[in-house]
Amino acid sequence: MLRRNPTGHIPIISETAFIDPTAIICGKVVVEDNVFIGPYAVIRADEVNEQGEMDAIVIKRDTNIQDGVVIHSKAGAAVTIGERSSIAHRSIIHGPCKVDDDVLIGFNSVVFNAVIGKGSVIRHNCVVDGLDLPESFHVPPMTNIGAGFDLNSISKVPPEYSAFSESVVSANHELVQGYRRIANNEL
Repeated sequence: MLRRNPTGHIPIISETAFIDPTAIICGKVVVEDNVFIGPYAVIRADEVNEQGEMDAIVIKRDTNIQDGVVIHSKAGAAVTIGERSSIAHRSIIHGPCKVDDDVLIGFNSVVFNAVIGKGSVIRHNCVVDGLDLPESFHVPPMTNIGAGFDLNSISKVPPEYSAFSESVVSANHELVQGYRRIANNEL
């Protein structure tokens, strides 16, 4: 469901994206080509800053936002999800936030007030709060990262997790095509 926010912004959705009918996309949101947004996802850009302005939530091309994901932003701050990234089931991305290209954020993870570097993998049940992660960074399951956390205590992304990330993007790209064929009564 696409909704206008109280300031009058309506989502801008690429014709090649697929948004499940149970998802809610509200306000100043931009969804680029071949994006998959799964069941019960909520992407809501409706808060303003002290000047009454807001930045957009941008979901870049070939990215997948899976079932039950919530993307929101405090006080109109920007949120960008990069190309070919995967935000897994029930994760929360809360702005201000930037998730770079080719990132995997695992099930039930929370990212707030952070920049996640290109090619990083955040595994399931993690929290990244207020600390930027460099490129190709691996966050093991159930890790909480915040101010003062020693990033040197964690190694780079193992090759098998990079391959897994690529396979998730590929599978969801195929889902976009399949669901679009269903919507167009081509199956």
